[in-house]
Amino acid sequence: MSHVIVIGAGVGGLAATTRLAAMGHRVTLVEQAAQVGGKLGRDDIDGFLFDTGPSLLTLPQVLAELFGATGAPLAESGIDLQRLDIACRYRFPDGATVDLPGDMDAIPGALDAALGAGRGAQWSAFLTRAARIWDVTEQPFLRSPIDVGTMVRLARSLADVVTVAPWRSLRGIGARHLSDPRLRMLLDRYATYTGSDPRRAPAALATVPYAEQAFGSWYIPGGLYRLAEELVARAEALGVEVRLGTEVAEVLTSSTGVRGVRLTDDTVIDADVVVANADARVVYEQLLPAPDRATRAVARRVRRSTRSFSGFVLLLALDDAPSDQPHHTVLFADDYDAEFDAVFGRGGPPRPVHRPTVYISAPSDPAVAPESGSGAWFVLVNAPPHDPDGGTDWDAPGRRESYADHILDVMADRGVDIADRIRHRRIITPADLERRTHTPGGSIYGTASNSASAAFLRPANRSPVPGLYLVGGSSHPGGGLPLVMMSAEIVAAMIGPATSPPKVP
Repeated sequence: MSHVIVIGAGVGGLAATTRLAAMGHRVTLVEQAAQVGGKLGRDDIDGFLFDTGPSLLTLPQVLAELFGATGAPLAESGIDLQRLDIACRYRFPDGATVDLPGDMDAIPGALDAALGAGRGAQWSAFLTRAARIWDVTEQPFLRSPIDVGTMVRLARSLADVVTVAPWRSLRGIGARHLSDPRLRMLLDRYATYTGSDPRRAPAALATVPYAEQAFGSWYIPGGLYRLAEELVARAEALGVEVRLGTEVAEVLTSSTGVRGVRLTDDTVIDADVVVANADARVVYEQLLPAPDRATRAVARRVRRSTRSFSGFVLLLALDDAPSDQPHHTVLFADDYDAEFDAVFGRGGPPRPVHRPTVYISAPSDPAVAPESGSGAWFVLVNAPPHDPDGGTDWDAPGRRESYADHILDVMADRGVDIADRIRHRRIITPADLERRTHTPGGSIYGTASNSASAAFLRPANRSPVPGLYLVGGSSHPGGGLPLVMMSAEIVAAMIGPATSPPKVP
C-alpha cells in the first residue's frame, strides 16, 4: 500500500483523496486553512450562511460518478440536488430582462418573449454548433490527460479541427451565429467561467453554455459547501488522515522523484506520491525550490501565462429580502469590452471596473437565512488580481469600503436597490482571496484561457517530477466544480489502484 499526501482540501483535492483512498492507498490530506473547501468556502455571519465560491453546480453526472466510485451512490448521500427552474435572470443594458429557464426546451420561447421573435432560434442554432464541439472534446480533453499525442490525434481529423475551430475566439464564433448583440453578450459571459476575455478565449468555450443548459443548473439545499462537508466525511470513513491548519512549505524530492513534504514547522512526512491541489504557480515557484530543467521549463510557461481575473465579493445579510428575486441574477455592464479591458490591464494597469457586470446569488433556502423573509445574498463583480506593485492594491486604505458602496449604487441603478435592507455586510477582496486560498493575487482560475491554445495547455496533471501530480482549477482541464472533479479522476487513474483496495463504505 502506497502512502499518498494530498496538499489542499479544495474540491479537487477532496475528490482525489476519496478516489485514491477507495482505490486502496493510504492517504493523508493536509490543508493550511482551518476548514476544508478551498475556494468553495463558507462564511457564517450571525446565523446567515454564505457560499463564498461557486453558487451552482453543472454536469451533475460528474458528481454522481465521484460518489459511485467512492462508496454509497449520490442518491444515498447527504447531497440532495435540486434543479433550478430559472437558471438565471439576465438584465441587459437596454433594460430588457429574460428569465432563462432551467429546462433547455423552454429557452427559445423565453428568449423570443423577452428579446423578440427569432432570438430563440438563433440561440438554439448556436447551441447545436456548441454540442458538436462538446462531442469532439469531452472525452479526449476534459476526461483524459492532455498531452502532445492528444493534440496530434485531433489534428489528424480535419472534421474535428473544423468543429473545434481553434483559430476562432468565443466572440468570433458568436458573431457568426448571433446577430442580436444581447445574445452575444450572453455568450461573452461564459468566458468569465474560466476568468477569461471572450475576445481572446477559444471558441471551444462554447461548450460551457451548452453543458449548463443541456444538463441543467443545480443547487444543494444548505449551500454548495455541503459538498465539501460530505466529501471530507467520506474521506474520513475511508480511513484518510485529515490534518487542518497544516501548511506545506516544500515538496521533498530525490533523484528518483518525490519522497514527501516538509511542513512549515519543519515536520517531514514521507510519501510515495504527492498530489498538489494548489495553484500551479505556487507549486512550481514555491513548493519546488530546486527544480530540474524540465520543471523550470514548466515554471516559465506558467509564469508567462495570463492570470485569470479575481472577484470582489459582498456578503449581504438582508432583512425583508425581495421575494421576486431568482436564485441567480446577472446585471450586465453597459460596456462589456471596457470591463475586460480594465481587469486585464488594457489601456492602463489592471484596475477596478467602474460600472461592472454584477452577479447575484440569492438562494431561496431557509437553511441559509435564519429568519422568515431574510436573505443571504452573495454579490460578485469581476476584479483585477491583488497586485500592489503593478496593478490594483486592494488593501489600500478606504478602497474596499468605497468600492462596496459603489457596487450597491450600481445595483440600485439597474433595478436592485437593497441598501436599506442590509443587516450585515462583509467584503471579500482579491487580497482577501489571496490570503484565504494562497492563490497569487486571488486569481480565481489560475491562468486565463486568453488564446486559441490556452484552454488545452493548462499545466498538466502529471508533473515532470516522478510521483508529483497536480489537481484542481489551475491545472488541466480547468476551473469549476465539475472540471476539478474530472481532474481528480484523471489523476487517480494515472496513479492507479493499490494492490488490495479496501471495501468502500
